[in-house]
Formats: sequence, structure tokens, C-alpha cells
Amino acid sequence: MRENAGMPAKAQVQFNCNGHASGKMRNDLEVMMKLPFEEGPFVMATDEGSFHGGDATAPPPLALFVAGLTGCIMTQIRAFAKRMDVSIKNLDTETRVVWNWEAKGRIYETAPHSFEIDVLIDSEDAQDKVVALIEAARKGCFLEQTLGRANTIRHRMKTEDGWLEV
Repeated sequence: MRENAGMPAKAQVQFNCNGHASGKMRNDLEVMMKLPFEEGPFVMATDEGSFHGGDATAPPPLALFVAGLTGCIMTQIRAFAKRMDVSIKNLDTETRVVWNWEAKGRIYETAPHSFEIDVLIDSEDAQDKVVALIEAARKGCFLEQTLGRANTIRHRMKTEDGWLEV
């Protein structure tokens, strides 16, 4: 099997998500990979508990965020282990994400505080080989690479006259 089979040397990876507010705080989401090829749709939902007036019918968005980060690094470790000839008998992770929260009148503001991922790999290979695997997986994890950089997130609101940058 050729590594990166079917993929060009460079590509953009794009996911789109359409969301619909369907309950007190529930959001129904349809996620689709658009580039470099199409996959999906993946249907999921978020909801909040009583703190935000929701019914807790689905995980809160932050749970999906932390699950996505954890799943991303675990996927890259297993995918790259095959390519780097590192044996894995067992893989577990323990992820902790902490945000700062501050009340601002009737609303609040947040900021990231820390992201920690403990990787527990049972491997017969030398420690330096396993460390190289984790380092490669970190560079290949889309979410970890996103969090490690300053990003600009655009918001637009649909108006009668078109789109308004917010």
C-alpha cells in the first residue's frame, strides 16, 4: 500500500458545517468534508444543560471540541505508527483542557488556559522511536496545529443588503 495513496503532494483540507437551532439550546449539525475529497455528511448535535437553559439532549460543544482534539492525536499516532514502523500494543490518552471564565455583567468572557495530552503507549520499540512518533503525530494533528497558532476567525451576519462583517 502506497503511503498517502490518492493524495497530491500538497492539498487543502476543508470541512463545512451547517447548523440549525432546534431546541431551547440544541443545535443540529451536519458536517461534510469538501476537500480534498468529499466525505459525509456526519450528523451530530450539541446541547447545553440547565446552566444555559438547555435540556442536555446532546454533548455540549466543548465536549465535542475536547473529543475532537483527543481523537485527532490518537488517529495520527496510529496512522503514523504504521508508516514509521512503530509497534503499538495499546494506546490510551488522557486530555485536559482548561479555560478561564470571567463574568462581565449578565454575560461572560473566556480565554484558553491550558491544553494537556498525556499519551500512554505500550510499545516494544525503543523510547526514541516512540517519541519521534508522538512528535510526528503532533505535527500531523489538524486540531493541535490549529490551537498552536494565532488564528483569525471571520463572522458574517446575513442582512437584507447582503453580508455584514461582525
